This record gives sequence, C-alpha cells and structure tokens, in this order.
Amino acid sequence: MKFSKQREMIYNQVMNFPVHPTADQVYTALKADNPNLSLGTVYRNLNQLSELGMLLKIRIADGSDRFDGRTDAHYHMVCDKCTQVFDVELSELDSLNDIVAEKYGHQLTIVTLNLNGICCDCRKNEQN
Repeated sequence: MKFSKQREMIYNQVMNFPVHPTADQVYTALKADNPNLSLGTVYRNLNQLSELGMLLKIRIADGSDRFDGRTDAHYHMVCDKCTQVFDVELSELDSLNDIVAEKYGHQLTIVTLNLNGICCDCRKNEQN
C-alpha cells in the first residue's frame, strides 16, 4: 500500500495522540494545518491502516470506534464518565488461548476485551 502524505500524517497523529482517538478527534487535530483534509479521508485511512494491522481499531459499544497505535496483545478500559479509553495490562489472561483450546478445542486468533468502569481521574473528581 502506498503511504501518501495524508496517510502518514493520520497515522502519526494516532501514534502521538495522548488517548485512543476517534476519527473525529484525529480530523479535528489535523484540520487546522491541513484545510484540504476531509473527514472521509480520515475515516478511510484509519480503516485501511487498521486492516493492514498498523493500527488497532477498538470497537466501543454505544460509541465511536477508537484507534490505537499499539498493536500488540493488550486490553482496554472505557471510562463510563469521560469516555476515554485506556490500555490495561492483564498478564493473567496470557494463557487464555491455551485454556480455550484445552477446554473447548478452539483456537483463538484474536481476543478483544473492553472493560468498562470509572477511570482514576474521574474517581478522584467524584471524591472531591
């Protein structure tokens, strides 16, 4: 796949974004310096980059998909208050493929797990 200037810009924006952004957030962050950029171009490129395995597409129930530059095996927590998506390391689930294979005979190819809760910042704000 050809890596156009726009695709590279979109990819870099996700890689450098402090949280897992939506397509709208990527578009908003880039639009001021790139007036010819369209929202459709952002969506198309994000989806293509995720199909190529360069970005991880995080499907959020009742919300917009998020994009993650980290493509290794890890999990996510979605804050019910601020809707930010956070990486969660759960080494306890590293053997999940072995457990499913042993118990059911299935082989997992992809595991997606989104945890919902309230992030530490929102919890602090509730206590104040």
